[in-house]
Amino acid sequence: STIWGPVIGRDHENRPLALRWTAHDVEAANLVVMELETARSIDDVLETAPLLGIPAQNCVTADSSGRIGWTIAGRIPRREGFDGRLPVSWADGVRGWSGWLEKEEYPRIQDPDSGIIWTANTRVVDGAMFDKIGHGGYELGARATQIRDMLLAQEKSSEQSLLSVQLDDRALLLSSWRDLLLELLDEKAVEESRPRGELRRLVDETWTGHASVDSVAYRLVRRFRLVVFAEVYSWLTASCLEADPAFDFNHLTQWEGPLWKLVTERPAHLLDPHHESWEQALLEMADRSVAALPQPLSERSWGERNTTAIKHPLSLAVPALGIFLDMPAEQIPGDSHMPRVIDPDTGASERFAVSPGKEESGIFHMPCGQSGHFLSPHYSDGHEAWVKGEPTPFLPGRTEAILELVPAD
Repeated sequence: STIWGPVIGRDHENRPLALRWTAHDVEAANLVVMELETARSIDDVLETAPLLGIPAQNCVTADSSGRIGWTIAGRIPRREGFDGRLPVSWADGVRGWSGWLEKEEYPRIQDPDSGIIWTANTRVVDGAMFDKIGHGGYELGARATQIRDMLLAQEKSSEQSLLSVQLDDRALLLSSWRDLLLELLDEKAVEESRPRGELRRLVDETWTGHASVDSVAYRLVRRFRLVVFAEVYSWLTASCLEADPAFDFNHLTQWEGPLWKLVTERPAHLLDPHHESWEQALLEMADRSVAALPQPLSERSWGERNTTAIKHPLSLAVPALGIFLDMPAEQIPGDSHMPRVIDPDTGASERFAVSPGKEESGIFHMPCGQSGHFLSPHYSDGHEAWVKGEPTPFLPGRTEAILELVPAD
């Protein structure tokens, strides 16, 4: 350990790396979050959020008067001498943290002219407000863009229309990659390789424009994009890996923009010298993207890959218990860079659409169920609705059972 925080590893010059994190500070752990239970307006929430004892995250609020707001919940450090984008030495005292930002300094959005606020784990503000927050960890803006555009397109929102935003599985990000792949797989390229002909046919004919469970094209285009990312970034970061064997570019979150610029502009000086041209390199990546898939390719649907695997912690330790504890495996539409965010073992932990003061019309989704007892008839309540995207009530209905806890003595 150090005066700044725990040592978490060493850099490429074998110098120890210390981690300074808000959650390690005594002032960053408290129960102020409970004050939100008695907040009466967005003003109350926006004043309280900066004091919450949690790692900083988005806080969106709305009240029954129709007002909406956004800020950061949790403590934000005051950085001195650096902006947080890169690790730096604090040893000389010139750089470091100097207390916390006051709540008056926090970035806020209140009642924007557009009438909407969206986050989706991406960047919300720019300029001076963005500089206060920092530069790390934001998701790619693809999901947020789809959410924003769908909200702006709604003349009047309802619970069902907002649920439809959360269930949007359109593959807008990958549509450009599909066009690129079809462009590469021209007549000459297909003549050189029979598998390329099958790849082109499937990408051309089975594309639904969605991350739908029946789409073979979505799965193939998605694999192509990830193979290109891994290959091209290995060229660009070779010297980093040489300097530090632990370097891993897979932790980057904003790689899409630079990668797309490279594969479309194809600068000769950034091409790996083992390849004659960008076109040849990209075709080889297309070949590799499907070479490891079982044949026939026509049966490799997205649903086959995107099948839920929601495991109970106990079944992870004792697999034989899985038949009693785990949720059933389900092919499910959606992916990470769209509003219907889902992966085999991660996804939306809840969905809801509710208007303050009109909770009786609200919609709520939660995977698994309300009961933690696997023999309870309510163990998986709501799970099927979450999988299928079917609306279920935000408020509880008629009481069907009462669980009474009786002291043993």
